[in-house]
Amino acid sequence: MSQQRHARARAAIALLTVVLLATPPLRRTLEASMTLQMLVQLPLLALLGAWSAAALPARLGTALAAWDRGGCSGLLLASVAALPWMLPRALDAAVDLPWVSLVKFAGVPLLIGAPFALSWPRMGFVLRGVFCMEAVATCFRLGWLYLVAPQSLCSNYLIDDQRRLGQWLLAIGLALCVALLGKLLAGRFDTRGSGADPPDRP
Repeated sequence: MSQQRHARARAAIALLTVVLLATPPLRRTLEASMTLQMLVQLPLLALLGAWSAAALPARLGTALAAWDRGGCSGLLLASVAALPWMLPRALDAAVDLPWVSLVKFAGVPLLIGAPFALSWPRMGFVLRGVFCMEAVATCFRLGWLYLVAPQSLCSNYLIDDQRRLGQWLLAIGLALCVALLGKLLAGRFDTRGSGADPPDRP
């Protein structure tokens, strides 16, 4: 019971933080640049969703575990929900249209962060490896696109900001490559990866 209360307290803190991030001063600050919106605001919202995932009621958690065998379904949901936020048009719309902003602040924690956090422990070694490689490839693809595009792809952001985001994405992709190779060379990957579902919470 104490663990469940602790999880609910974490979820409450996460919800309050999301509300705080949605207030005009913080929202304007984090949406003032393309780089801050994509690399700070969106990951932070996803992290808050992941942090609160353990507060799911036990009955709902059991139902989701049956649906998310091996972590495939949750990873697919999170990946599909994340795709629009990689597009410049979505970043623009989140600044200009209130309903898109609402979708972002509600959908990123609930449809990206929480499903990913629940699915990761269920994933086997192969699925985790595929996810990590795709994350690296996405950083390189988007980074290169934003860096070499001859004009700004967002109406709210200057091309200098766009190219800065491209440089950051390429750097993140390179850092992920180095980290993954380091873990492989050091033999620190858990290759057991059975993908078995974790035991239900008491």
